Parts: sequence; structure tokens; C-alpha cells
Amino acid sequence: MKRLILYSVSALLLLSSFNYVNRSEETNKQIKATLHDSLPSQNGYSEVNGIKMYYEIYGEGKPLVLIHGGGSTIQTTFGRVIPMLAKHRRLIAIELQAHGRTGDREKDLTFEQDADDVATLLKNLKIDKADFFGFSNGGTTAVQIAIRHPEIVDKIILGSALCKRDGVPAQFWDFMKQATLANMPEQLKEAYLNVAPNPNGLQIMCDKDVKRMLNFKDIPDEQIESIKAPTLIIIGDQDVIKPEHAIEMHRQIANSELAIIPGVHGEYIEEITTLKFNSKEADFVIPMFESFLDKPSERRQ
Repeated sequence: MKRLILYSVSALLLLSSFNYVNRSEETNKQIKATLHDSLPSQNGYSEVNGIKMYYEIYGEGKPLVLIHGGGSTIQTTFGRVIPMLAKHRRLIAIELQAHGRTGDREKDLTFEQDADDVATLLKNLKIDKADFFGFSNGGTTAVQIAIRHPEIVDKIILGSALCKRDGVPAQFWDFMKQATLANMPEQLKEAYLNVAPNPNGLQIMCDKDVKRMLNFKDIPDEQIESIKAPTLIIIGDQDVIKPEHAIEMHRQIANSELAIIPGVHGEYIEEITTLKFNSKEADFVIPMFESFLDKPSERRQ
């Protein structure tokens, strides 16, 4: 059954204006601590379609695959929520082609290739079926996994996923035409350099991410409508993704729910570029994720 969940600012977030001033030294310490909040029970590399793909595993229980955003690492996207989610399930966190510790290939980035890479990694790890949570570009990858590899998908959470070019304001594409390594968020650059074996890969990753977005093409309606997996679509009310786009995705995916949460792109999971002093947004959102994931599946044919 379709559901629309709209949370008001006053009901969900009781944050003082202090949280919205420029970051203090204390905030910066908290941001860095995000990268080291928990330790994986297993980590390593797997040979995946010609590249060595890095992954981390946390917790025990039903598998939940975490797929990071563009230009990111596991920790910059999910560092704050991994300890919460790992309490009740087995997390498989992945770094995609050219990102973080994962290798590159002599091909442009595509969401379809990322989806195939994730599917191959899970096969290598002997995981037949899993839930998926993808954020931003990782959300679009999760859409492609549901389209291309439906047999491995139980439920999916699409965080700020883009399926159509008009799903973002027109000025987004103007910005992408000007995007360079110089205006990439410092937190993402620092995180890459902290983990990547080759610092020269930072420029390559940036260039490939920008090119992928500039060349982005709409996912056809019939492919989106083919998704049968129970789906939770979530965006921020000040997200780069337009509410109208999330609502349309909700209409197209038959077995879906929609949540619009106060905040900017990624703030609902305290993604590192949105992290503020004493951030608490994820304390409200992660229980909603767990409630969705724990419900018995009711797929529609």
C-alpha cells in the first residue's frame, strides 16, 4: 500500500539556531570522529568485473547493502549511521569504481555498471538476496540494481535518488558544467586522500563523476514501473532532488512509501558535508528505516 509520510520541522527537529552557524572547531572534531566511530568485523577486496572492489562488513543478521554517494567513501556517507544500523542487521558497505579504496577501469562511470559490480560482489560473498540502501548517486545505482538484478533485491531504500533530468532544478545542470576538483567539498577530498592508495586518483574520480552526471539520461518510465521490491523513497525538504520528482517515483513504483524529512541533501543520515555540532537527525530517521525493513514483504506483481 502506498503511503506518504510528511514530517514537520517542529515535530521532528527541536534544534537551536546554534546548530546552523558556521562550523566550530568542536564540530570539525566531531566530523573527523565520524570516520572512526565503529570498526568492521570484516573488510577486504574482491575481484569484480576487472577491478578490485573494497567492502566492509558490520554486525549480524539480514544483509543490508550500503551504497555511497558520488565522490564519497563508505564513511563520509554512512559513518554516522553504521553503528545504529549494525545493531540489528549485517551491513555490507561498498566503495564503487574509482571511489575510495576501490580500483578503476578504463571506462567511464555508469550507474548500470555500478549496479552490475554490486551484484557481482554479492555473488562473490555468497549473498543471494539482500536489502539495499543507496544515497544520492548510490540511490540511482540502487534503482538500477532493482531493474537489472531484481532476483537479489528484497527491499530498497532510495535516499535522494535521481531518475530523471528534470528531477533537479535547471541550475543544477549549470553548476555541473562548472564543477571541478577545486569546488568539490573539502571533507570529501580529505576522506578520499586518507584512504585511497593513489592520491592522483582524486582528480580522475572527480572528472568521471562530473562526466557521468553531465551525460545522465532519464531512466525510462517502464523500467521504473517494473520495480516490484518494497521501496522507501526519502528526500529532504531542502534537497537538491525536487519533491515533485520523489512524488512521481512514489507513483511509479507500485509498492512504495515516501518520506520527506526536514533538511538538506543527506542531512537525514548526517552525511559528512551536512554534519553539524550535536547532530541528531539520524536518531529520528534510522528507526523509520528499521521499521520499513522489518515489515513483512508484500510484493505486487
